[in-house]
Formats: sequence, structure tokens, C-alpha cells
Amino acid sequence: MSELGGWIVVLVTTSSREEAEKIAQALIKERLAACINIIDGIKSIYWWKGKIEESKEALMIIKSKINVLGHLIKCVKELHSYTVPEIIALPIISGNSDYLKWIDENVSVK
Repeated sequence: MSELGGWIVVLVTTSSREEAEKIAQALIKERLAACINIIDGIKSIYWWKGKIEESKEALMIIKSKINVLGHLIKCVKELHSYTVPEIIALPIISGNSDYLKWIDENVSVK
């Protein structure tokens, strides 16, 4: 087990699998994420402009580092179709040290 090292999981919902894949490709290419899982077909229920809405969405689970979060958010917002995209970062407090090292090796600030 490794100690806290700036690793994060970022959750982003998108309007479709295709949009998630487009954003994922950009984040990986820019080395803003080491790995991104896409879960298609989720149902979201939320408040928007004073009323309850329901949508089918895709969820991106992004493994990254806190030191690139600002760049990651900027990239997602530039490519995302939503006015206010969900971009939520959660700390990874511990895990498989080999996997966390792999994140370190594959995420970098240009």
C-alpha cells in the first residue's frame, strides 16, 4: 500500500458514449489521465433550471493526479456539450503501489 501521493479519481458525466470517448482520447493524448473507464447507459435524475430532469448519460471514471487537475478541467470543458459539466475530483488515499506508480509514470504536466 502506498501513502497519499496526489492521485485522484475524477468523475465526469457526458451526454453519450461517443462524447465520453472523444474527451477520453484527448485527456489520454495530453497525458492528463493514465486510464479512463467509460460506463454507458446510466440514468441521471437532477435539478436543472428549476425542474427535475432525467437523462441517459455515460460516466467517465478518470485516474489522474491533482497537479494536472486544472488542465484536465479546462480540457473537459472545451470538449463537453453541457453548459455546466459534472467534473468532480476525489482523492485516492491508498491502493496497489504498482498501479499508483503507473499513474505517476503516465500523467504529466506539459
